[in-house]
Amino acid sequence: MKFGVVVFPGSNCDDDTVGVIESLGHQAVKLWHKETSLQNCDFIILPGGFSYGDYLRSGAIARFSPIMDNVIKHANDGGYLMGICNGFQVLVEAHLLPGVLLRNNSQKFISKNIYLKAATNQSLITQSLNLNKAYKIPIAHAEGRYFADEKTLEDLKAHDQILFYYCDENGQVSDAANPNGSLFNIAGICNAGRNVIGMMPHPERAADPDLANIDGLEILKQLVL
Repeated sequence: MKFGVVVFPGSNCDDDTVGVIESLGHQAVKLWHKETSLQNCDFIILPGGFSYGDYLRSGAIARFSPIMDNVIKHANDGGYLMGICNGFQVLVEAHLLPGVLLRNNSQKFISKNIYLKAATNQSLITQSLNLNKAYKIPIAHAEGRYFADEKTLEDLKAHDQILFYYCDENGQVSDAANPNGSLFNIAGICNAGRNVIGMMPHPERAADPDLANIDGLEILKQLVL
């Protein structure tokens, strides 16, 4: 499978993402935001970082980069698309995923390891994850608080579109384990078609044995099973 990793001005996790995909034995190419071709990629990833310096709102300017027209078309045609952290913010700005990502309830940038658990196995990225396991994954964001209106939240739950919850190291979902105030501890979701995935934590930063944490690798392996 061929992966395309879009690079915006301010992206800083593109190399990490490419490295993990290549370590899994698949081809990964960088797609510069000013280009329009997706180079026949099967799977597109919008990586973490600070696209356009997070001016206006995180992801608000990147959503209008030239390449995004074809990224949106790729998703609307059923192609796989994933946004990680800033990439998730771009996806909600492009209305490819419902809801918004607001300032953390602490009003501070947060960079630390947290725990998350998969909410369902009915998704490409969670298909064989242990639903009882707490995965240790880093976060690094100032605008990661997931928010949506009541109807949207009901739809997400009814259609099994919530993919990840913030939890503690024992897998318990609680207010104390919520790092940013996201409604219902939501850490990741997918669209109704299940081909567009967004998550705030960074699995690509927990995918190298030298870092003494490969929980993120276990998550990203799901994409190529």
